[in-house]
Order: sequence, then structure tokens, then C-alpha cells
Amino acid sequence: MVLLGLLSGCAASNYQNTADNDYFSRDMPSLAERAASRMSPLEDPAAGGSFLEDPAAAIREALMAEHDRWAGTPYRFGGTGMSGIDCSALVQNIFSDAFQVQLPRTTGSQVHTGEPITRDQLSPGDLVFFRPPGNRHVGIYVGQGRFLHASSSRGVMISKLDNSYWRRYYWQARRPLEPTRLSMRQFAYSPAGMGG
Repeated sequence: MVLLGLLSGCAASNYQNTADNDYFSRDMPSLAERAASRMSPLEDPAAGGSFLEDPAAAIREALMAEHDRWAGTPYRFGGTGMSGIDCSALVQNIFSDAFQVQLPRTTGSQVHTGEPITRDQLSPGDLVFFRPPGNRHVGIYVGQGRFLHASSSRGVMISKLDNSYWRRYYWQARRPLEPTRLSMRQFAYSPAGMGG
């Protein structure tokens, strides 16, 4: 059982995210607002492609679409799907589905992915790592000081990096892929990018 905990890397303990009652923030755009503003570069050639002009915005858009898909999915230690998922499996699934990037399964392996960056260099798509007592946790930075993750107490949600709990246990950040390249992968593998 100890080996399973080490391999998975996400918290099996019931750490409290009491400061996460801001998880559905009022200043994050709604699904309808995001859907209304969506237009691929193929639909708007004059835009020149948001993935080139503003890769961070394109990545954030893809991550928010993934949030809409996964929001409320319960946390389950070792889980990998919609019936229950842990933090590292959520990160792995999102990168695979949204960007066609294959990340390792465990937090312990993901923490060695890509390049280390400082907290003030964070951009949407970067991985953020935490070390609460007795475990490790990972999420994906979405911008505006927030990250997408599978919380052990509330399931898949968005939390603020600067709430007292996450600020206390912040560990490090990694950039799996440069933003322009990550954004281009998101577009290249989307139905619009594939001509369909």
C-alpha cells in the first residue's frame, strides 16, 4: 500500500482545502462567454491565429474547456477517469486530450518533466507542484493566479495559488513545453486544425 501511494504521488490523506471556497471564481469567464468568443484562425484569417499571437490565451482557452469537461469529477486515489481521478491522472489526461502531449502518470515523475521555472514566470499550461505533509500534489496553471487540479476534498476544480493553504505548501513549477509550441499542438490537433 505504501508503494502504491509513492507511485501515484497524489494525496491520499484528507488535506483540507478550506481556503478553496473561491474555486468557482466570479472573475473567470463563463462557458457561454468563452464559447461566444471562440473563433479558430481558419474562421478568422485576419486574426493570424491566436496560437501565434497570444499562445497563453489559446492555452488558457483549451484548459478552461477541459475544466468545463472535468469540473466536479470526484477525487479518487489512483483514479484515472470521470468516475474518480487523482491529481496526476487529471494532468496526464488533460495534456493528452487537449495538446496531444504524453506526460508521465505520477506526480513523482511529472515533477521532472520539462524545464523548471520560477513562480513569477508562470504561464497557462505550466505545472505547479505542492508538498502538503505526507504527500505531493500537482495542478495546471490557468492564469490569473489560479490552477486547475483534482482536490482530495472537492474533486476537479480551480483554486487560487495565493490562498493560505496552497501558498504554504507551494513547492515548484515546471514548463512541459514552451507556450507557443504547446498552443500550436492544441490547434493542430483540434477538429478545426485538422480541417474538420
